[in-house]
Amino acid sequence: MDKAAQEQGTPTEAEAAPGELAGRIAVVPATPDPDHAALFLKDLIDDAGAGAELKALFRDNPSLEDFLTGIIGNSPFLRDLMLSDPSRLVSILKDAPETRLERILTQARDARADDEAGIMRALRLLKNDLALTLGLADISGVIELDRITGALAGFADAALTAAIRFCLSDLTRLNKFKPFDPEKPEIDSGFIVLAMGKHGANELNYSSDIDLIVLYDPDKAPMAGTAEAPVEFVRMTRRLVKIMQDRTAEGYVFRTDLRLRPDPGATPLAMSVPGALVYYESLGQNWERAALIKARPCAGDIAAGEAFLHEIAPFIWRKYLDFAAIADVQSIKRQIHMHKGHGTIAVAGHNVKLGRGGIREVEFFVQTQQLIAGGRNPALRGRRTLDMLNALCEADWIRPESRDEMADAYRFLRNVEHRIQMLNDEQTQLLPKDEEGLTRIAALMGFGTLKAFEAELLSHLKKVQHHYSELFEDEPALSSELGNLVFTGDDHDPGTLETLAGLGFKQPAEAASIVKSWHFGRYPCTRSTKARERLTEMHPALIGALAATDNADAALRTFDSFLAKLPAGVQLFALLRSNPQLLTLLATTMGVAPRMAETVSRRVHVLDAVLDPAFFGAMPSVKEFRVGLDRTLAQARFYEEALDRARIFTQEQQFLIGLRLISDTLSADRVGFALARLAEVVVDRIQSRVITHVAETHGVVPGGNIAVLAMGKLGGREMTASSDLDLILLYEAPEDVKESDGKRPLSITQYYTRLTQRLVTALSAPTAEGSLYEVDFRLRPSGNAGPLATNLEGFIAYQKKDAWTWEHMALTRGRVIAATTPEFRQKIVDNIGETLTQPRDRAKLANDVRSMRARIEKEKGTKDIWDLKQVSGGLVDIEFIAQFLQLVHANDNPGVLAQGTEQALERLRDAECLDIGDAELLLEALRLYHRLTQILRLTLSERFVPSAAPGGVLGLLVQASGSPTFDRLETELADLQAKVRSTFVRLVGEVEVAEG
Repeated sequence: MDKAAQEQGTPTEAEAAPGELAGRIAVVPATPDPDHAALFLKDLIDDAGAGAELKALFRDNPSLEDFLTGIIGNSPFLRDLMLSDPSRLVSILKDAPETRLERILTQARDARADDEAGIMRALRLLKNDLALTLGLADISGVIELDRITGALAGFADAALTAAIRFCLSDLTRLNKFKPFDPEKPEIDSGFIVLAMGKHGANELNYSSDIDLIVLYDPDKAPMAGTAEAPVEFVRMTRRLVKIMQDRTAEGYVFRTDLRLRPDPGATPLAMSVPGALVYYESLGQNWERAALIKARPCAGDIAAGEAFLHEIAPFIWRKYLDFAAIADVQSIKRQIHMHKGHGTIAVAGHNVKLGRGGIREVEFFVQTQQLIAGGRNPALRGRRTLDMLNALCEADWIRPESRDEMADAYRFLRNVEHRIQMLNDEQTQLLPKDEEGLTRIAALMGFGTLKAFEAELLSHLKKVQHHYSELFEDEPALSSELGNLVFTGDDHDPGTLETLAGLGFKQPAEAASIVKSWHFGRYPCTRSTKARERLTEMHPALIGALAATDNADAALRTFDSFLAKLPAGVQLFALLRSNPQLLTLLATTMGVAPRMAETVSRRVHVLDAVLDPAFFGAMPSVKEFRVGLDRTLAQARFYEEALDRARIFTQEQQFLIGLRLISDTLSADRVGFALARLAEVVVDRIQSRVITHVAETHGVVPGGNIAVLAMGKLGGREMTASSDLDLILLYEAPEDVKESDGKRPLSITQYYTRLTQRLVTALSAPTAEGSLYEVDFRLRPSGNAGPLATNLEGFIAYQKKDAWTWEHMALTRGRVIAATTPEFRQKIVDNIGETLTQPRDRAKLANDVRSMRARIEKEKGTKDIWDLKQVSGGLVDIEFIAQFLQLVHANDNPGVLAQGTEQALERLRDAECLDIGDAELLLEALRLYHRLTQILRLTLSERFVPSAAPGGVLGLLVQASGSPTFDRLETELADLQAKVRSTFVRLVGEVEVAEG
């Protein structure tokens, strides 16, 4: 038989004309329930159209009745095909299967219809004919495996051709395509369909899917009108899939899978030839090389398909293999099972394709050696497994005994696979688990007993396993100590999914898909081969580190987002691989602080600072922050670049502060102080730049001074990762100076207002490098009503005569963080001190504080114990107590004044203005609230809901609190809040919230 005929399963002229199927039956399957089967057979015999002919066939062929009874009793799918059209059954029995198969293929290829429904119906009816013809001919032993698999693949080719002709003709009718040959519009169409896998090798199984890669050559396609090949051919591919696989009343043709195309998650269903060439040349993976061994142009523009395969031949067949390629070849083979003892040989429930000793092992036995040797020996580049077993033997790669035993096993297992699928037309390779089901398979294989079938099956499985293991006995240990971690191929490796699940990934298939996607080069950081190799080497350590976080799935998704934003990867991957502790720290960040992970993705080099031994030492001082920021700003060539550099520096330092908290090198108590220290340095240095920038146009105010007064969290050095900056800009100018001295002078008020506006913009406006802080100037005397800048004289007068109690409470946290001169700074400090130390009426003050607390509680009150600020007994209550007592006692004892709540409580205690017991309770609560708040602001951007929060966050909260469990923490927190509110009521009074 010539090669083409052999691959297509069609007879040559030299073969004798075969006889009808009914007279050539060699195998009669035993029937598990003859009486039940006889009822269906009776329906066939009683059929008005075909019954008489069927009886005549029974008389002429003594074994036929028992044969059909055996089919009916064992295969519901074939039984239903017989009963659906008894006349077709008779026609099949009276025909030679070889002739009939050839005729079906021709009819399929030439199928025509006026509409989509018509072509779908025609192809499905022919597929049903094919399925019954092949099923009966196969089970009866009339035709061999090669003929069966070749006929299935040939029909897939023919059906695709008919569907493509229909689609192209429809495009022609719509004036979108101009074929060179209207009868065969696929010729020179530029539309290419490559058959992959078993289809490509003409080895399709009975109920197989077909794996396709669809390409088009945009320069070759004869499009018409305004039609464009990329648009029309993608739509056509979608329609082609529908024609092939949608289920109708007549069934389906073939389930169709397009996932073997380059990077299927990110590319259209049909890909341009130039795009595919670029992909394979730059990003193609070794498992794709193995898949392309069997690629075959099966429909559409065959010549263009052959040209494409010729073009990528150097990608598939390499003269030399590097170590990474060899490792990938081995990992392809380990798609089934990656370590010794996995998936032991069995019969009941055994997977004859993927299980030990199965079909896939024979295929990998052949393919891996083809990849290794085919670059130098073109004779080893064939598609068909059995052909290549012979070729490998002839080339002395395997022994004749190995070839013969593997070939025999392959044929036997493929026949078993077909019998499994004939039961219910399901794409499965699993043997039934029950004895009844196994007995049906044994009968369809022609065995008289289940025991005899089991013995032969086990014999073949063991021989395959022996030769397969022998081939790879010297392979290096590729699996990590974690278990299987193999991310090659299209299907997920079962062992890898098991490993991921065992490590704590709740969605192991999604996790495997994410890791696989990195190797398609979609992200800038994985475009280079070297980057992907480094990433592959990191897999065990990386996945282990992510799995060690409390929410492995979330950590992996965050790491994936992180990779997506990375501009480059080689250096980082090499850095992480060389520093496992850094990888662990990064993985922890991904698991509990996605907000920080965003910073790393934008500023990869922040990780360099983590490798500096100084990172694990003390927090930088104000001086060290200044030196670092000044060094960064000195590199700026212009004002806008300085703003960008300030953002880069600040984001990096905020990240490092957070990382210190996560890595337990900085306690949560000190985070607020560190963030405030950083913010005041940034504001001071930005203000200097703003003054210089404004002076370029408007000059300066001769003799004038400005200062920035920090209020709120910044003033009290209690900042969190999400804190705003509450600021007031104060200024003074000599009475005789009326305007600035620049080329465009401004009045004093206008000048300082403009300066303040520029400062707000410099601090809060987003640039290409993000933003620094949200800025709030509402605490100035005029609130939002007046100018942004405040004259110091007016500020002092307002505070002494017109300010509300709540404004003096807020002023207790006022701290000058930037000033043009030390004298102006001191002047502000002294005046604030005078304001805060004036005599107070305690009863009136207490009434004002209670009223203010009631208003806040009415607007923002909550029962949520995790709203640590607003909940009854939360931070606001403690801050109000401290501010109330400071205002009450500052006249007699100015030493109680302090901007930070903790320091204020301590000074009040030491001055005996606050009972020691009350002070200790309030300090304990305050410190706990601050620790918990720092963690929540650092790790979460949404409201904290314990039931939905990552476990890693809960763990950090428990660790920071010192409680043994999270439940215990919640109990202690609620109890503490109740005690704080009780103290508030005792010291300040009852809070009465008005209704409505």
